Amino acid sequence: MSYTLLLDLDDTLLENDIHTFLPAYLKAFADEVADLLPPDRFIAAMFRGTKAMEQNRQPDCTLKETFESVFYAELDVTRAAFEERATHFYAHVFPKLQSLTRPIPEAVRMVQEFTQRGYRMAIATNPMFPRTAVEQRMEWAQLPVNRYPFEILGSYEIFHFAKPDPAYYAEVLAYMGWPSSPAVIVGDDLVREVSAGLQLGMPVFWVSRNQLEPPEESLRPSAAGSLTDFLTWMDAQSPQMLEANFSKPSALLAILRSTAAALDGFCRDINPEKLKWRPQPGEWSLNEVLCHLRDVETEVNIFRIQKLLKSWNPFLPGEDTDRWADERNYYAQDGLQALRHFIKTRMELLGLLEGLEDEDWRRPARHAIFGPTRLDELVNIIAAHDRLHIQQVYRLFHL
Repeated sequence: MSYTLLLDLDDTLLENDIHTFLPAYLKAFADEVADLLPPDRFIAAMFRGTKAMEQNRQPDCTLKETFESVFYAELDVTRAAFEERATHFYAHVFPKLQSLTRPIPEAVRMVQEFTQRGYRMAIATNPMFPRTAVEQRMEWAQLPVNRYPFEILGSYEIFHFAKPDPAYYAEVLAYMGWPSSPAVIVGDDLVREVSAGLQLGMPVFWVSRNQLEPPEESLRPSAAGSLTDFLTWMDAQSPQMLEANFSKPSALLAILRSTAAALDGFCRDINPEKLKWRPQPGEWSLNEVLCHLRDVETEVNIFRIQKLLKSWNPFLPGEDTDRWADERNYYAQDGLQALRHFIKTRMELLGLLEGLEDEDWRRPARHAIFGPTRLDELVNIIAAHDRLHIQQVYRLFHL
């Protein structure tokens, strides 16, 4: 049986006390750019940019774009001048911070074992750093990315959400094509890994080391212990025990947001020819998938949710949306424009759902095909539809 593992980096695969590392990182960076920016202004701008990344909910804005929109707003420095210095910092100064970290032999042995077994792995570190900083920390952990088959590295260039938003983990899974195999989150932080993973409905192994019990029942992971304990625990579980449950409102909202973000990521800087490419005759191109998602969101999903929230137990008609691909000639339409329209409408849909009380999620409706249903069941259908088409898009990019 294959598994998908979402592995945290700092203090999970690499011993790295963030309370020591972060001040040293900021001081070294501030010293590097001191002739461009006073250290206090630079550090304040870094904190503002980091806060903006933590709070970002826009699925068409990467964390890098979010950071830069805040970081440069009040600084008297050109982007070109700062980026030149930042490049030098990450190439020549950042590597010196390795002395603050130590590799974890158990982590190396674990990743080697997973590689031999053919498990899929993502480095699901908090994506607050550029890719080079993640790659270097992987080197420090003695897990270089050119030696092991990590499919995803959490960096701010490609991700739209950050921990502890459960949408971050949904975005990781979306970039991996929503694997059909059981997926497990492995991490040391009770908020950023355990709580976020539980909100998504995923199994979470807490690398607790000295503390074996979480302080609150609500933060109780699937299991806890050392990395060696994790391997033993996972081998003792049946695949069914590691299946995720995406039915909770927090999970559904995370999936809906991640779909828009992953599509934005997949389609950035895309070759226009890729939009029209069909892997086999009769299969949809990316263009057709994007147009399909736009029209289903605009004419079906948001209509149903609005009607259900405005009236009690409404009747919801069924719709055969697959036929629209030919009837509306999706192949000839502008797929990227369709994506922008989809993201806009998806944000409107999320606006209707966020902040609802538990009883609101149980509001009833009558569906022409499904019969008696509820709001949470309808949103679950939307999320499952999202995952299906993200899998389709993933295959288009990996064939």
